Amino acid sequence: MTENEFQSRLATLLGQIDSLPEDQRPKLAKLAAETQSRHQRMKKTISELQESLDHLRLSVKYLVFDLEATRRENKYLRNMLESENPGGEGAD
Repeated sequence: MTENEFQSRLATLLGQIDSLPEDQRPKLAKLAAETQSRHQRMKKTISELQESLDHLRLSVKYLVFDLEATRRENKYLRNMLESENPGGEGAD
């Protein structure tokens, strides 16, 4: 259900509640208001979760980039050490 559909159905429900007898309105109006409040909180929570996921994805990309750079640096340094000492460290 899209946001527009939800708002439309909620407005329809509120209109139907207004047409009920006076003694039945308060309880149903309260439930409709709670539903709307929960919907708003849910939307806010989903938005915050989406932002957190986006941040996590970006952080993981940076970490992968850093890991790959570190591996390249390690390989380069190992090659430098091997070219400086071709016989190995234990050859006497």
